[in-house]
Amino acid sequence: MSPSPTVVLVHGAFADASGFRGTIQLLEAAGHQVVAVPNPLRSLSGDAESVRRRVAAIEGPVVLVGHSYGGAVITQAADTLENVTALVYLAAFGLDVGESCLSVQAGYPPAMLATEGRPSPYDAPGAPGGPDLYIDRASFHEVFCADSSAEDAAVMAATQRPISAAALGEPASAAAWKRLPSWFLLPDQDNAIPPAAMEFMARRMGATVECVAGGSHTSFIVQPQVTAGLIERALV
Repeated sequence: MSPSPTVVLVHGAFADASGFRGTIQLLEAAGHQVVAVPNPLRSLSGDAESVRRRVAAIEGPVVLVGHSYGGAVITQAADTLENVTALVYLAAFGLDVGESCLSVQAGYPPAMLATEGRPSPYDAPGAPGGPDLYIDRASFHEVFCADSSAEDAAVMAATQRPISAAALGEPASAAAWKRLPSWFLLPDQDNAIPPAAMEFMARRMGATVECVAGGSHTSFIVQPQVTAGLIERALV
């Protein structure tokens, strides 16, 4: 009997892995092995390599799960990983070679994040160049997590992790979804990534799509049972 895949969760920008709490609890209660790895948020190539090294060290099959920018990271990281059996995107970027998180949104009505991102007055430490980006605290709740409570949103805003501007503009060099089956959680009220852009990416990769009516960019936090259920479908 082959071992059950380990679920590896990769967070996106303006967040950390703590948002996966509910999903982790449900998956582990169902008997699944789960690891949430840190995403440096410094450059797409560097972040993908960081995740690739961690996943390569795991024995047995792996299902890679990425939220938001984390989707771009797992898309590139999994390209040379033979132990990855599936990819799961949670309101995420599934880039093709040559695309960046910025360029793939061109041609779609811009999300609120396009006007509510704030550059730091310093160069992003450890990044190729340019500033870090934050979400304006005053609009964070509506932009990032509109379906969360005001109390939870305030904590997320205060603890948001910045992403370097360089990471969002760096073109992808690999697209693992071309060889791996994919699943996609698509919230229809996402104010960080245009839902139409996500629908395009999901359709292009032939992903199995789970739509979340009224869901924000972090609907996986509010509805962990939906998220865990989608991931479990990818484990089979």
